[in-house]
Amino acid sequence: MYFLYPTYKDSEMRKELAGLRGADSLAYLEKHDAEIRENRAKRVKLGLDLQGGMRVVLEVNVLKLIEDLGKNRDEVYTQIMKEVREETRRSDESPVVILRRKFEERQIRMSRYYGSLRDDNDKIAAYLEDEAKKAIDRGMEIVGNRVDQYGVSEPVIQKLGGTRINVELPGVSKEAEVRSLLQGTALLEFKLLKEPEVAYRIMTAVDLAIAAATTDTTDTTATFAAADDTTKISTPEGEMTAAQFSRKHPFFTVALVNPQYPGEAMVQEENRDKIRRWLEIESVQRAIPNDVQFVWSAKARPVEDGKKFYTLYPVKRNAELTGGVITNARATLDPGFNQPVVTMEMNSEGSRQWGQITGANIGKRIAIVLDDAVFSAPVVRGKITGGHSQIEGMDNLDEARLLEIVLKAGALPAPVEIIEQRSIGPSLGEDSIRTGIFSSVLATVLTIIFMAVYYRTGGMVADVAVVFCLLFLVAVLAAFQGTLTLPGIAGIILTLAVAVDANVLIYERIREEAATGKTLRAAIDAGYEKAFSAIFDSNLTTFISGVILFQFGSGPVQGFALTLMIGIVASMFSAIYITRMIFNMLTDKYGSKVSFG
Repeated sequence: MYFLYPTYKDSEMRKELAGLRGADSLAYLEKHDAEIRENRAKRVKLGLDLQGGMRVVLEVNVLKLIEDLGKNRDEVYTQIMKEVREETRRSDESPVVILRRKFEERQIRMSRYYGSLRDDNDKIAAYLEDEAKKAIDRGMEIVGNRVDQYGVSEPVIQKLGGTRINVELPGVSKEAEVRSLLQGTALLEFKLLKEPEVAYRIMTAVDLAIAAATTDTTDTTATFAAADDTTKISTPEGEMTAAQFSRKHPFFTVALVNPQYPGEAMVQEENRDKIRRWLEIESVQRAIPNDVQFVWSAKARPVEDGKKFYTLYPVKRNAELTGGVITNARATLDPGFNQPVVTMEMNSEGSRQWGQITGANIGKRIAIVLDDAVFSAPVVRGKITGGHSQIEGMDNLDEARLLEIVLKAGALPAPVEIIEQRSIGPSLGEDSIRTGIFSSVLATVLTIIFMAVYYRTGGMVADVAVVFCLLFLVAVLAAFQGTLTLPGIAGIILTLAVAVDANVLIYERIREEAATGKTLRAAIDAGYEKAFSAIFDSNLTTFISGVILFQFGSGPVQGFALTLMIGIVASMFSAIYITRMIFNMLTDKYGSKVSFG
């Protein structure tokens, strides 16, 4: 019940929110934001087939990327690429493997078109495989970033095989918008951060505008501080309680000015949507200068006690430079300081502009922004000429590699193609839930009635075990944050049958033992003992089938397999141990009055 309560509470709050409109719904969201988030995180997740939404499968065109990496391209190269393209349509082999084979069949060294002349085929093939892998990672990064910016809750983004990306967007139905969102070219920009004192003035204006806008619609003290908390906080305006400060300065209550970089604010992960909603209020937008915009960091950083914080940057709205001028980027370790750095190269036009920009903004910070998300905001140490730049300040090499991917995403994006797109309407999802629940209830009721009529007392005990099995199964799904899908509901119904099947085997053995003249208690002991091996063997084989389905299946098949495996464990526990415990108590109290039909 502990694990199921958040699911029940989430359902009730959704119904309540659906009945509110306009300012009332906004006030409800503000007041119950933390509770809504907590329940939503702990509830039983519904699959795309139950709550509606879109499933899109993208394929990163690795072959196009490899083709673009070639140099000194001639007719021979064009013919080889044509043959590789045709073979990749018929084969699951890596394009790099096929490409290498084509070169070796013609006895041509790959170094004629890739790398340097001294490189052998092994080295070049490894280089191309690495670039292909980075292209997939780059695609994942861009898609994840865009989905995050789109504001979809609980999206699923995962690799499928070698070159495909599966994207599930719950609650999304606009196909054209999603196509544009996922297939558009990544926009990489370099934007200047506002000076710290200017940024603070803007944030102060935003704070006042939010305080004025939320006074009539929300009770911010209830959200951030207990009204009876009398602890005093020292502020430039004098001492005030936490509740008073929260009411007067809602923005600065959740957006903490970074003491290391006063021009930016840090916002705890759970408060990011709250800041987003505030910044969309019309009166708040009027408080922000036209040439300034707030952008979020792409990733949250753990700061203290495992809490993660996003950074909010006030930047100039117009970009100083776009990523189209970048020709290469590479993450590496600085040999002098053994620190991760990213080197970046630009074309001649970009080098000229970059020299002017950096020369005019020494000591200032420039944000590297991909699709309106900041991946880094380094300080300009000096004028950079020649187009070769080095970016420092990353915590580790993984972070440096991510920045390399971001920089390349704007310069050399591998084409991303949608190869499958499927929409499931909310009404279809509701129908699925309704019919699924009806089927489960009908199957449970019929099973309970049959067992009670045929096996009398034993049947009613088995019915208790079936109900316990059902609750246990759903609770385990909620505890491990599993996802319930339509095939998962089928798995639940199948589990109920399996649970009863174990009790039928036990009861028939008990009947046979009782027929030999044994006492009821002895017949029960013998029945459980002799039926156990058959029950265990049949459940084990079914469980192994579930493991195989889960390992090699995908999407709905995995949902069915997961529910089936949890159900098998729950049914064995309830059918063998719970019913045995109940029978022990019943025989102690009522003796031979306990009937098995």
